[in-house]
Amino acid sequence: MPENIDRSGPFIGAIDEGTSSARFLVFNVLSRKVIASHQIEITQKYPQEGWVEQDPKEILQAVLNCIKKTMEKLSNIGLSTSDIKAIGITNQRETTLVWDKETGEPLHNAIVWHDMRTTTTLEDILDSIPNKTRNKNYLKPLCGLPMSPYFSALKIRWLIDNVPRVKQAVDAEKCAFGTVDTWIIWNLMKGQLHVTDVSNASRTMLMNIESLKWDPLLCRFFGIPQHILPEIRSSAEVYGTVLNPEILTGVPIAGCVGDQQGALLGQLCLKPGQAKATYGTGCFLLYNTGNVKVDSHQGLITTIAYKLGKSPAIYALEGSVAVAGAALSWLRDNIQLYSNISQCQEMAESVKNSGDVYFVPAFSGLYAPYWQQDARGTICGITEDTQHYHIVRAALEAVCFQTRDILEAMVKDSGTKLTTLLVDGGMTVNNLLMQLQSDLTGINVVRPNMVETTALGAAILAGVGVGIIDINDVDASQVTKFMPAIGENERDLRYSKWKMAIERSMKWDTSSSSFDK
Repeated sequence: MPENIDRSGPFIGAIDEGTSSARFLVFNVLSRKVIASHQIEITQKYPQEGWVEQDPKEILQAVLNCIKKTMEKLSNIGLSTSDIKAIGITNQRETTLVWDKETGEPLHNAIVWHDMRTTTTLEDILDSIPNKTRNKNYLKPLCGLPMSPYFSALKIRWLIDNVPRVKQAVDAEKCAFGTVDTWIIWNLMKGQLHVTDVSNASRTMLMNIESLKWDPLLCRFFGIPQHILPEIRSSAEVYGTVLNPEILTGVPIAGCVGDQQGALLGQLCLKPGQAKATYGTGCFLLYNTGNVKVDSHQGLITTIAYKLGKSPAIYALEGSVAVAGAALSWLRDNIQLYSNISQCQEMAESVKNSGDVYFVPAFSGLYAPYWQQDARGTICGITEDTQHYHIVRAALEAVCFQTRDILEAMVKDSGTKLTTLLVDGGMTVNNLLMQLQSDLTGINVVRPNMVETTALGAAILAGVGVGIIDINDVDASQVTKFMPAIGENERDLRYSKWKMAIERSMKWDTSSSSFDK
């Protein structure tokens, strides 16, 4: 074994199944170090405009192959399955899978979280609300969520209504529903365990946000039978041991958490008032509110952050930016401004500012705090002097402005002003983006030097679940800080123009109905 490998361990594995790829990483958790990892991309399918699907079998095979490749790398440094004390799972949330309980065969492709096919389903459900109020916050007191195509319940309802084999399986009580974590655990356990954790269950619109159980009223409202739903467990406990004969046989599965909540843990945002932002395809901000469920009046979501075994659940406020890294991909793939996203920083740095150009990437509507489904993307402020460099820089600034929108809503809901934002995700390697984020919010931005915080959060939970990790012993040092470099007047002027651009993006798609705030 090489000398730079800490032999003391403990070594814990983490399956990280995201929107665009699957990964398996092995950590020395206490020192926040990745020992070995492997990543495989996942194909996204677009059968119709606004529809996004993935093949459940491809997801599973990618996870299994990642584990095999990582274990090969571990064997090269003298480690084996017996050195891995537990594994945790973190996953893209809301993505909805249904399969046959008897055969394990998928009944349909996975419907991915940002799929918009359930817009019509949502309209029909809104019509069923008593007194015809069409209030999208009608169920929020029970589940913490506004009614939106985003969450799993509407996806399940669509599958039952539109896919005959799903309806048949439901009627025969042979249908199993799960988010991606449930599907992975089911297969690692050879169909012997149908479970999810509270953080993923809190994203379905079917779990009571206070009792942490499937709510009969919610299930009846959506017409979803409880027999298709997995058992809800805490985020850190031994669910079972891997039964797959080829990989990780006998290793405890002891942690499970939605990806954004995993990042909150990986960033060690363990105290009320701490917040993190994860920058990926979208951008997700979570604000720890401790054991207190805070009801948002600013268009945010109340969610479960995590639950450690029998300890009380930890709650969070969450705001989601639908398009972050996806805007940079759009500039590459649709507008062809560059061939590689890694060029963005250099291109944006070639101009001193955005040339007063503002880019609102509302490709499928605006999420928190606006919840405007009819908004569409717009680029404002173009003049004859505008160059493509300005548009690239405006795309980076758009991520920062959307983040500020949510941070301001969090401050209003919580009554506490943030001084620091912890950040992670693939986009955080862009130093200009991080500096712009600090400039445009007026707060310090802190990036851990080890950026695999989502997977680290799952590994921490697994360590807690098997009783070998104290979460307070995990190293919290080794960070890079970005501090504001512009004045408050300039910051607020630019933000006011962003708000003007937001106004111009709304009410473009007249075929859609706006989300109520």
